Amino acid sequence: MFSLKILITEDDTVSALLLKKALEKNHHEIIGMADSGEMALEILESTRADIVMMDINLSGKLDGIKTTEIINERFNIPVVYLTASSDTETLQKVAVTNPSAYVIKPFNIRELNMVIELAIFKDRKEKELQNLNNELEEKVKQRTADLNEANKELQKALEKERELSELKSRIVQNVSHGFKTPLTSILSSAQLLQMYAEKDHPFKAKISKHATKIENSVRNLNSLLTSVLFFGKADADKMNYKPVKVYTAAFLKDVVDMVKAGIDNEVKIESKFDKLPKMITTDMDLLYQILENLLANAVKYSKDGGLVEFKVWVDGSLLKAEIKDYGIGIAPSEQNQLFDRFFRGKNVGLREGSGLGLSIVKKCVEVIGGEISFASEVNKGTTFYLEIPIK
Repeated sequence: MFSLKILITEDDTVSALLLKKALEKNHHEIIGMADSGEMALEILESTRADIVMMDINLSGKLDGIKTTEIINERFNIPVVYLTASSDTETLQKVAVTNPSAYVIKPFNIRELNMVIELAIFKDRKEKELQNLNNELEEKVKQRTADLNEANKELQKALEKERELSELKSRIVQNVSHGFKTPLTSILSSAQLLQMYAEKDHPFKAKISKHATKIENSVRNLNSLLTSVLFFGKADADKMNYKPVKVYTAAFLKDVVDMVKAGIDNEVKIESKFDKLPKMITTDMDLLYQILENLLANAVKYSKDGGLVEFKVWVDGSLLKAEIKDYGIGIAPSEQNQLFDRFFRGKNVGLREGSGLGLSIVKKCVEVIGGEISFASEVNKGTTFYLEIPIK
């Protein structure tokens, strides 16, 4: 057994001497013998001990239990009680001080050695556990501090990103608005050229041709700028649902007429409006964007002279629409990208477009609180299905 420095606290001199002899026989060093709690504490102030053997009943003002409480607080040394009593009341008092062990008098040497070994083992394991807990607490504190610091850095980065995003949106909107005025002037000039070309002029055909090109290009560029402005507003979270009363038939006719005005591939739009109410309440601007983009796309990607079917009806509190074309369709591998910004299918050929139309439709449907789906097959066409809540 390993050698220990032991303090004996026992008010019975004979018992103390017998205990000293037994412990020294096992090669332990007795650093002192005290008959009172006060003396035991005085010895421990000047001499280090590995363990204290403590009698419960001592001379002086401090009994063994009170002395043990002080030892636990000041020195953190394991204490083994020596007691002649094994009644419940005594054991309860002993248990409050969390002793390393206790020995009932009279004790035998073998039992005493086992108790001391267990007490030392228990004390070391408790201290190891406490050290581990302290290390864990320190690591938790450090990790918490690191996480807080990382969170602060993340918040700064997010704030910076938000500022950059707002700056980008302002720049895009300012630049786009800046283009609007000269584009309007160019469009007006192209229309004037068309008027002059109607008169007799040796270059009448060429003037008309180029004026038409200018006008179409300006309209395309204007449409692109409108889309860019739309997403600038959407990215800045400035899109709100603003319901108004709409004359249903007139509204749908305006949408169809606008799309028909831009048809250059002789595609026909066949409209079918069943049992529509005179008025509905919805966000007119968002609904216009949805239907106009879907119809224009259906026309654009139809074959020359093809057909686009446009059906609208009301089902309860929903305005339902179906836009069907018999054009180029969408490949299955590309269908999950259809509503992504700037996405264009590989089979669009030379058809002009920015890839923003359907992403605008998707965003408008989300803001208006509706649903959109589609079915498509390459070279057979595409059908879009809409459900828009109305009042």
